[in-house]
Amino acid sequence: MKVRMRAVCSKRLVVSIVSHGHGEDIQRLLSHLALQSAPYIARIVITHNVPEPALRAPQGGWPFVVQTLHNQMPLGFGANHNKALLDATEAFICVLNPDVQLLEGQEPFAALLHAAAQPHAGCAYPLQVDRQGIVQDSERELPSPRALWRRRLLGCSERRTDWVNAACMVLPMSAWKTLKGFDEGYFMYCEDVDLCLRLRLQGLELIKAPAHVIHAGQRDSHRRLRHLVWHLRSLLRLWTSVAYRRIQSAK
Repeated sequence: MKVRMRAVCSKRLVVSIVSHGHGEDIQRLLSHLALQSAPYIARIVITHNVPEPALRAPQGGWPFVVQTLHNQMPLGFGANHNKALLDATEAFICVLNPDVQLLEGQEPFAALLHAAAQPHAGCAYPLQVDRQGIVQDSERELPSPRALWRRRLLGCSERRTDWVNAACMVLPMSAWKTLKGFDEGYFMYCEDVDLCLRLRLQGLELIKAPAHVIHAGQRDSHRRLRHLVWHLRSLLRLWTSVAYRRIQSAK
């Protein structure tokens, strides 16, 4: 099994990371990826959505190709990743948040790539925990008004996994190209919901890999009015989308 996993996964992954002033987080993340995950990563594309200092390469360079893009004007989450991965030729792509951290001694990409290579895989994702090891709510049910009421006001737990957040997900390039990436009509929220729904409508599966990463969501929509407005607009777009209606009717 281990030999097969190495054959499937070695140096066939491109990683897209978008920075909104996350330079130091990305600097740390690149160092950890270089130490733990270099055998699996061919290329990392860093998109600077706002002006910030250049990243520092270590003496001798990185063990993977690092490409840097600079936006003239800020783009949305999906638009940034679509742009970064537009001409990708690797077998697998990874969408990765800049504030994700690797657990020491727990390399996640071997398992993620192995899962993403399975028949009918739409995307593979890890278990997300915070710095105290508490499992985060990255696996969610369809965000209907009723489900949001149960979750936000009643404190009910998720009953099933209809979608997973895009803080860390690995997709086969074939699935990414079939969907043509994220729907750029979503500016910052619900892109991952829409992506997962469209994967499932293609008969593809969301596969949880035996891997862990550290990620504690910032929940800016709970604290900033502008983010709350973006979130509500994205929910309205989602609820009126063809993908949402088709998934609802199939339940």
